[in-house]
Amino acid sequence: MMAENEQPQGTKTDVDKALLGSATYRSLGEQRLSPAEERFERARRTTGLWLAPLVTIVFWILPLEMDRTQQSLGAILLGVVVLWVTEPVPIPIGGLIGVSAIVVLGVAGADEALGPFGSSTIFTFIGAFILAQAMLKVGLARRFAFWILGLPGVGRSTYRVIAAFGVITCVLSAFVSNTATVAMLLPTALGMLAVIGKLLQARGLVAQDFDPLRLRVGAALVLTLAYGASVGGLLTPIGSPPNLIGRGMIEEATGVKISFLQWVIAALPICAVMFVILLVVLLLLNKPEIKRIEGIEEYIASQKAEIGKLSRPEINTLVAFGTTVTLWIFPGIIALIWTTDSEIYATVSAHLNEGIVAVLGASLLFILPTAWRKREYTMAWSDAAKIDWGTILLFGTGIIFGSLLAGTGLAKTIGVSASEALGLSSMFAIIAFAVILAIVVSETTSNTAAAAVVVPIVIPIAAAAGVEPLIPALAATFAASFGFMLPVSTPQNAIAYGSGVVPITTMIRSGFSFDILGGTLILLTLPVMAVVSGIV
Repeated sequence: MMAENEQPQGTKTDVDKALLGSATYRSLGEQRLSPAEERFERARRTTGLWLAPLVTIVFWILPLEMDRTQQSLGAILLGVVVLWVTEPVPIPIGGLIGVSAIVVLGVAGADEALGPFGSSTIFTFIGAFILAQAMLKVGLARRFAFWILGLPGVGRSTYRVIAAFGVITCVLSAFVSNTATVAMLLPTALGMLAVIGKLLQARGLVAQDFDPLRLRVGAALVLTLAYGASVGGLLTPIGSPPNLIGRGMIEEATGVKISFLQWVIAALPICAVMFVILLVVLLLLNKPEIKRIEGIEEYIASQKAEIGKLSRPEINTLVAFGTTVTLWIFPGIIALIWTTDSEIYATVSAHLNEGIVAVLGASLLFILPTAWRKREYTMAWSDAAKIDWGTILLFGTGIIFGSLLAGTGLAKTIGVSASEALGLSSMFAIIAFAVILAIVVSETTSNTAAAAVVVPIVIPIAAAAGVEPLIPALAATFAASFGFMLPVSTPQNAIAYGSGVVPITTMIRSGFSFDILGGTLILLTLPVMAVVSGIV
């Protein structure tokens, strides 16, 4: 029996269906691979079947001077990371295996382990995915894609299209949630990719039965969104939760309050340089199949004429989408006017939780009618059921591991042990340690959890060494947003992976480069910018 995404050799690919109706995880039989790629993928996945349990068992039985609960959690986490990297089972299932092992091996009870699945971030995913599905279903994402392609000069080059999306993402992420920004722009990016895929197909630059999910231009475009949001979110104190967490802990520990302007001045050069690095490296690692998109103006004009005016389903989706974005942005506007320390900001933020706003906006799609007499609405549940529940499960397991890393004290044990083993005593060494630890922790948990776990570790280490803890703590806060390798590192990484366009191996390869480059950039630049901005 033929797999859902599989089609007879030589059959023309339906680009829209392949891109906009795909699942994240596909077995080897559902992908089009070269013989060399197929051999590598088979070997990689087979290796995971024996390596994951082996790594878990070996670490679990090692005679380490470590709390037994912490050692068990570390063993399980190592095994899960191997499963995520090698994919012998679908990545979400690897996470669920880890959660099951947590309970079976007595690391935590079932209620304690599964509690973090109620995180508001999970509901942000659900709401944002439903909104994105609606934008794809009614054609709004395609309309936005043609609008961006129609901007003067942008649509003529795939490089300019990717750069334009990256700039938009960075700017929005400085004031809007990173997750919300990527969720907003991903449908448009997929619509754009569908347009480029059809052009490649029409010009014979790809086989008629090519796989649009394996286009390099698609990986570059979607990763630019995810990574651009991480970089842009660092620009302001309100751009990302780790910023607020780190800033609050620094103020509490040192008495130094970092103003909005000081933060921006310190972060701006780091963000600007990192964004340029992102574009250059992503385009080198994922060189687009086509550079110049010639004759695009005529094609765009014909497609715009075919699309016509906004339909009722599109208007309804815009209303739901606009309501959600407005409520997402509103707390940030309040923070700009009254600061994050004001009572009004605390009240508004508490009532307009990001996850609740996302599901509220998504709910409007099931209320706004398209044909009232027939009681037909913008979305039916059968449409919503098509969202990528696997990515939601995956990120949920990441939150569970992040919570247990902090709760069992394993994160603190790792930090203190590494500090003692390395004999940290200088400012430079402690900053380097803070950056590396924050990036490593953020790779297996959310960036928010990384900041909450690492900053409290770094401050006493610095104090014990006689080093002013402000800059190491700030470096850890910045580095918490620079986990790029895995889908569970940040919500935006999970959303990018959920598009089906970015293979896990591509994310690891690209993310590893940015972990090193980003960490080095923070290490060399932040101490200088902290002085320039007046923080120290």
